Amino acid sequence: MSSDQIQIIIGMAIYILFALGIGVWYARRSNDNSEEYFLGGRKLGSWVAAMSAEASDMSGWLLMGLPGVAYFTGAGEAVWTAIGLAIGTYLNWRIVAVRLRKYSQIAGNSITLPDFFSNRFKDEKKILMTIASVIILVFFSIYVGSQFVTFGKLFGYVFNTENYYTLMVILGAIFVLVYTLIGGFLAESLTDFFQGLLMFVALLVVLIAATVKAGGVSQIAENLREIPRFTDLFGIATPVDAEGAVVSVEAGNVQAVVNGKGVFGSGADYGFLSILSCLAWGLGYFGMPQVLLRFMAISKSSKLRQSRIIATTWCVISLFAAVAIGMIGRALLPGLLRTSGASENIFIHMSIDFFPPLFAGIVLSGILAASMSSSDSYMLIASSAVAKNIVGGLFMKKASEKTIMWVARISLLVITIFGIFVAISGNDSIFRIVSYAWAGFGAAFGPLILFSLFWKRMNFAGAVAGMLSGGITVVLWKEVISKLGGVFAVYELLPAFIISCIFIVVVSLLTAPPSQEIVEEFEMAKTADI
Repeated sequence: MSSDQIQIIIGMAIYILFALGIGVWYARRSNDNSEEYFLGGRKLGSWVAAMSAEASDMSGWLLMGLPGVAYFTGAGEAVWTAIGLAIGTYLNWRIVAVRLRKYSQIAGNSITLPDFFSNRFKDEKKILMTIASVIILVFFSIYVGSQFVTFGKLFGYVFNTENYYTLMVILGAIFVLVYTLIGGFLAESLTDFFQGLLMFVALLVVLIAATVKAGGVSQIAENLREIPRFTDLFGIATPVDAEGAVVSVEAGNVQAVVNGKGVFGSGADYGFLSILSCLAWGLGYFGMPQVLLRFMAISKSSKLRQSRIIATTWCVISLFAAVAIGMIGRALLPGLLRTSGASENIFIHMSIDFFPPLFAGIVLSGILAASMSSSDSYMLIASSAVAKNIVGGLFMKKASEKTIMWVARISLLVITIFGIFVAISGNDSIFRIVSYAWAGFGAAFGPLILFSLFWKRMNFAGAVAGMLSGGITVVLWKEVISKLGGVFAVYELLPAFIISCIFIVVVSLLTAPPSQEIVEEFEMAKTADI
């Protein structure tokens, strides 16, 4: 191991020890009972709620996946996806946050999302809770795997070898498991707050350094204009191999390089359906448990306005910086990364190239922070679905708090092992893995959340129909229907979201209206001062 590599590891270790210290500090408070462990006792402030929500939401995708897309194919897909996410972030905080904070407490003091669904519709058989818990378990396990991929890619690139990939996936997973186990939601949220700050600073530092190194904005623009359709919002660049075939994951080919520059075809149009697919990413926010849980955990609903401003500002600036880093990376290193998967290392390469090793290690901790802030949230929410909702809600209704806590810890371990398996078996593009799980949550929970909060006539049957139809449509569209191409190639979240909405409305109207008790509780949530 070289001296530079040792210094990079030291820089990362400083941050890792800091994060672990937060978990230890809050361990006693977080382990008092399940409400403290899973929701932090509804004590989050405006800044912590906002920053932890965004950090847990964006994940390693922000520093690796999104810059990778921008580096490989240019502005088209990356910019429209960023716009969709920025709009979705604002609308979620603006429309959902306050009502969910109030309603979740009024509806049986719900401390998990499955809890809220069952309590909202007085589902004594816990059918909604069970379905929601299974969906959370399945899609978050996939999500956790995508974050562990980030650990492997990061250290594999730092050490310039793939031999450490599996080892680093396992070590990263163990570290996240340890501080999530001992600290719970409060430690996770406080850690995520600092991780959000680190991600933000890391993006800005690399963006500024890259811009200076590339000779300024005008020089960057001149270099990128040489690549057909690279800066075109309504077009997309097409990297090609030595035979002139477009490079794709399916083909398994690599981009040709001539005179140190990657070879591109003439580019392609980025049509209305493609743009709509990117914007549809914003719909996913309405169903993201890791974000919705922060709405439920803030101490007062009145604090959510400030949180909205903080979260939206962080999101817009961070997304812009991530896309810009990828595009500037192509101007600076035009022939370095030759596949879509490899292109996700552009942030890592620029950090190592631009900064002294010790400082580079601290900057690269931004990737660790992004992955850790997401994987700990996913693991904690998935374990709460098993312990609090499936075991405590169905099979052991009289289970003690101590038993629930132990089940949660065992669940965390099992989910971690599954996430490691996903990461070492695929090593797929982070962007693509995340997009699948994002669609699953967005379609299964997004319409259900919106209608639950704002439509009084919605009933239990409509809720079940909406959740099942959304989740099933995502899988069928992704695995079967999208293969037909054309209009059917649209991002699966969009049709699944629409179908879920239709099922909720139609089934609710065709079945008995909700009880008077449910209606009164709905009205109470509109005006409550909580």
